[in-house]
Amino acid sequence: MPIKVQIPQAMRQHADGQANVDLAGANIKELLDNLGAKHPNIVARIFENGQVRRFVNIYLNDEDVRYLDNLQTATKDGDVVAIIPAVAGG
Repeated sequence: MPIKVQIPQAMRQHADGQANVDLAGANIKELLDNLGAKHPNIVARIFENGQVRRFVNIYLNDEDVRYLDNLQTATKDGDVVAIIPAVAGG
């Protein structure tokens, strides 16, 4: 059973319009690298200078990976990873 990566609406145009992509990866970094290999245009929306953009949040099963092991957070089959761009307004 692969890992489900949820693509936000704002990034779906860079993932062939898909809301979810099933991938494999031992950790978040490997998973996002595999996402980038499959959909190269999405990489610039997630990363800047090799780091996750400040206003992009990555969640593993509803836990912010910044409070786990960040990009080194281990993943396993059946996990759900959500890419969530921060929204600001007033």
